[in-house]
Amino acid sequence: MKQNSQNFRKTRINTKNQFNRQSLGLIFLITIGLIVLPIFGEPEPTNHLEKIQKQKNHKKPVVVVIGENQYTELTDFVVPYGILKRADIADLYPIAPNKGTMNMFPTLSIEITTSINDFDLSHPEGADLVIVPAIHNSENKTITEWIQKQYQKGATVVGICDGVWTLGFARLLKNKKATGHWYSKEGLSQKFPDTEWIQNRRYVQDQRIITTTGVTASIPISLALVESIAGTKKANSLAIELGVTNWDPHHKSEEFHFDWKTYLSVTKNLTFFWSHETIGIPIYDGIDEVSLALVADSYSRTYRSKAVATTNTEDSVITKSGLRFFSESKTIDKNKIHSYIQIEKNKKAFDGLKESLSEIQKRYGRTTMKFVASQLEFPLD
Repeated sequence: MKQNSQNFRKTRINTKNQFNRQSLGLIFLITIGLIVLPIFGEPEPTNHLEKIQKQKNHKKPVVVVIGENQYTELTDFVVPYGILKRADIADLYPIAPNKGTMNMFPTLSIEITTSINDFDLSHPEGADLVIVPAIHNSENKTITEWIQKQYQKGATVVGICDGVWTLGFARLLKNKKATGHWYSKEGLSQKFPDTEWIQNRRYVQDQRIITTTGVTASIPISLALVESIAGTKKANSLAIELGVTNWDPHHKSEEFHFDWKTYLSVTKNLTFFWSHETIGIPIYDGIDEVSLALVADSYSRTYRSKAVATTNTEDSVITKSGLRFFSESKTIDKNKIHSYIQIEKNKKAFDGLKESLSEIQKRYGRTTMKFVASQLEFPLD
């Protein structure tokens, strides 16, 4: 019995010593953590996308934004270009099948100085990242075949909004997970049944294929691409500059629909052509092309108004990120411009979009504003 008591006491002493050693170890680790974290900072959160891989001979990732000369969706093309360009993390090429004018939908036009052939000659190894906006002819063979070749060379391909149709016709979506504009979901499911269509995600990545929902998804996907190339800190600084609070993929696709009130309002907007308005947007060298695209796109989707770019003397201007936008001053009677919207130099692009939607509601009613927001797939708070 005495021996058992001694053993019990020894066990308690050993256990106590072990506990003390563990406690001291924990205190040491906490102390080291308190010292190290302020020096090195907290670890960066996991990226929303897999890291974009660049080819060995590329100092920076080579990124192409490709559109169609006839009609390319304005925001889908300009927003990714503008955000990635100002991030200064890639060699960026806006291209089309041919040099010259690229007419945008639903309004404005830009100059393209690099054709597909030009790019292929300078980069026979291919791009690292190809961004595909919605285009007028999703089955354009020149574009679909070029995209397919870029993918085969190792590029990651991003379909923004209805750019997903072009990826589908390029046969890049087979047995992949993907998403698209809410209005296109039934058509996409029928046309590409071997693709798993994901709802309630702003963007979906399946290996080297990335797809997004509607038009304003161009903002979060652009920031996610910046993050995947250069890290969260860089993406966050750009988000602050744009006025965006986050760029995660969470989304509620089921919130978007057109009800009978919407169709009635749209019919009235189309029918009452005498009440249609032309909105002038004065453009100038150094204008923020992201803001310009979001504002012009919004006003040109009301079916009551269309935005046009105007200047006092010049035929075109160079934007903040180096795109050349053409003025429509020579082709439109200024006396027929009903009002002007100014793109202020220091205004954040996202704030400008929200203000545009608010002004559209004041001018044309809440139903028209919701119609525009639904086309843009922009969530209303």
